[in-house]
Amino acid sequence: MKLPNGYGTVTKLSGNRRKPYVVKEGISGKQKPIGYTTTREEGLILLAQYNNDPWDIQTDKITFQELYSLWLEKRAVKLGASNQSSLKSAYKHCVKLEKMKYKQIKSYQMQDCIDSCGCGYSTQGAIKNLFGHLDRFAMELDIISKCCSDLLTSAPIPETTKEIFTDEEVSRVWENENLEWADSVLFFLYTGFRISEMIKLKTEDIDFEIGTMTGGVKTAAGKQRLVPIHSKIFHIVQSRAEQSKSGYLFEYGGKKLSQTQYRKFWAGIMDKLEMEHLPHECRHTFRSRLDSAGANKVCIDRIMGHKSKGTGERVYTHKNIDELKLNIELITN
Repeated sequence: MKLPNGYGTVTKLSGNRRKPYVVKEGISGKQKPIGYTTTREEGLILLAQYNNDPWDIQTDKITFQELYSLWLEKRAVKLGASNQSSLKSAYKHCVKLEKMKYKQIKSYQMQDCIDSCGCGYSTQGAIKNLFGHLDRFAMELDIISKCCSDLLTSAPIPETTKEIFTDEEVSRVWENENLEWADSVLFFLYTGFRISEMIKLKTEDIDFEIGTMTGGVKTAAGKQRLVPIHSKIFHIVQSRAEQSKSGYLFEYGGKKLSQTQYRKFWAGIMDKLEMEHLPHECRHTFRSRLDSAGANKVCIDRIMGHKSKGTGERVYTHKNIDELKLNIELITN
């Protein structure tokens, strides 16, 4: 099918490529690439979208801020919500480059944003990741000819061993229950939820009459699983639900929490409690305590959202809901 003059082209490149079709615009007359696709059909769709709303780009003049805004509109929307949130937070550490022409930004200036952010390996990695995304986008648009981000370094992930909470530490959390966010630590210790699962949990997902919460992500066995509300944290869940303004069980400022925000709160509460634990260690602690209490392995797998040969179809009858409750209540301290 011949495309109209000035409409653009979709051409297959040589070699073995993951996205072998290059899509070029035809409006400027320079045939600048606007993207790469897996199939010709995808390329035609991208070209149609471009011609419906052409990107007005002056490659010699576009600034860091302008490229970032265009990337948010055209590329970031394809990323997961958590990834988007992380990269948006990373941008705040790069504002010193906002007015610079993107093609003039050097590796050492990018590296300075990482080195001077004053944050740990997670944020440093997110900044490095953001520069990688922007460089690849800039390459697509012929703004740059090489990726300066390839030379960037960030703090390595520290070597850690997952340490479960001791009984003494669990008691210490209870003794300091009134500290801000201490209730979230207890919530993790008696549910086995991950951070991503906790921040997505809505008040409508909680059935106080039956005493269960429905939530979970990541795996087929973990999604929308039923977790009984342990009697020791029933008041915590109830209080959070009653105070919620956003509809989410755990919120901040009347809005949904982000993982970045929560990890800062976690670091604060760990300092006050004089502990060194990661949020995910609550999940390991929860499973360990269930196992030590003699809980049924199939019930443990159901509650944790792990695949188990004995779970079969996840149909929650009154009988197996009661069984899950009996097993979770085996944790008595």
